[in-house]
Amino acid sequence: MLPSKRPALVLSLAVFLTSLTACASSPTAKNLEQSLAADPRLQGNQVIFGEAKEGEVQPTPNQPSAQLPADFPKDIPIYQNAQLQEITPASDSQKGVSTRWVSSDPSNFIISFYRNQFQANNWQILQQPTDDVGGTFAARRNDLLLKVSIQPQSVTNAAANQPQTSTAIQIEYVPNSTATASSNPPTQDDTQFIGPVPPANWATQPSNTPNNSTTATATSFNDINKAPQQLRQYIQDLAALGVFSAASSGNKSTPSNQFEPGKIVTRREYARWLVAANNAMYANNPAKQIRLAGESSQAAFSDVSSQNPDFPVIQGLAEAGLIPSPLSGDATAVLFRPDAPLTREQLILWKLPLDTRQALPNATLDAVRETWGFQDVGKIDPKALRAVLADFQNGEQSNIRRVFGYTTLFQPKKPVTRAEAAAALWYFGSQGEGISAVEALKLKQTPPANQGQ
Repeated sequence: MLPSKRPALVLSLAVFLTSLTACASSPTAKNLEQSLAADPRLQGNQVIFGEAKEGEVQPTPNQPSAQLPADFPKDIPIYQNAQLQEITPASDSQKGVSTRWVSSDPSNFIISFYRNQFQANNWQILQQPTDDVGGTFAARRNDLLLKVSIQPQSVTNAAANQPQTSTAIQIEYVPNSTATASSNPPTQDDTQFIGPVPPANWATQPSNTPNNSTTATATSFNDINKAPQQLRQYIQDLAALGVFSAASSGNKSTPSNQFEPGKIVTRREYARWLVAANNAMYANNPAKQIRLAGESSQAAFSDVSSQNPDFPVIQGLAEAGLIPSPLSGDATAVLFRPDAPLTREQLILWKLPLDTRQALPNATLDAVRETWGFQDVGKIDPKALRAVLADFQNGEQSNIRRVFGYTTLFQPKKPVTRAEAAAALWYFGSQGEGISAVEALKLKQTPPANQGQ
């Protein structure tokens, strides 16, 4: 039955098409043609889903909203899959620059990238994250100071194929002194300049370069390259601060143009440096300075008389209770042994009271073992245990981390080198309430009227 209806269907279609052709100019035909025509909006746009309203600007994916300053240091590593968002003056420096970035990659990828870059390119790492979730790197290379903060963030209203998290990166840097010492600093009228405008008295402000009185001391050492790469800058900063020249009286064994970083430091030398460094760091705060003893003081140690050139320093440390002596109730410490090598546990024991400025915590072998994980914790002198535990609580500013790096062996009786002693004295204080040699240099170079104290 179906085959009999097919000729009729074909015949009807032919008549319909013939009618359309014959009446092409009729209103009915035109209406039918328009209804079957393609949407004219599709002629210039392949897709109209999510069409922008008239006058609305469509954002471009991954397009940065800022540009790097023209003088952005090329040494600073930039994470490839990060977009620059904002440029502002750094919060802690008039000359510093802060850049804010965002990346869709996990924070542990970015932390690993920066750690590898700093190590491979001879940066001095002053601080680094303690885990791979987030944290801050502080690094230095030549005269360039750099801080990189990495923090994971949650993405609100994420699209179906968009990651649920992102990573915020903040890069703060203080430009090289050669860049900031230009005779023609940029201004707001300079259309080629991108970034923060220096202060009006920028040309007359002191740079990070040590002044003439200390530069000679810093540059006179011709053997700094013999020190471990991670410790060289500590030596140079303290030399620029005048610590070694101020503490060199009576020391004729080391040539003035050599630091001898690998040489074992004596207890006498470390006592000199400890007092000189502390007093230089707190030059504007007499309450935190160590007082030198006078000749009329009764000697605390039988082998350091008032005629000894280092008596004022050693006796001053004893009278302040910063080193074990009969004055502090240690009846066994009747000898100072000034020319004996300084050991690791003694370095920490003498230094920690000047970092915490309070009583050291009670400590047990188990407590030190659980925190530091030292395999040889049983070899540490009981008097030094409290200082070692307190040093762990100092986090990134720990002396042990800064001087010896990562280690599971403390080796408490091992002699300390001059370079290691310098690294310990580069920073005084606890996290958030301390001062480094770099910061002390800035205060030293700033006129008293501008120090706000």
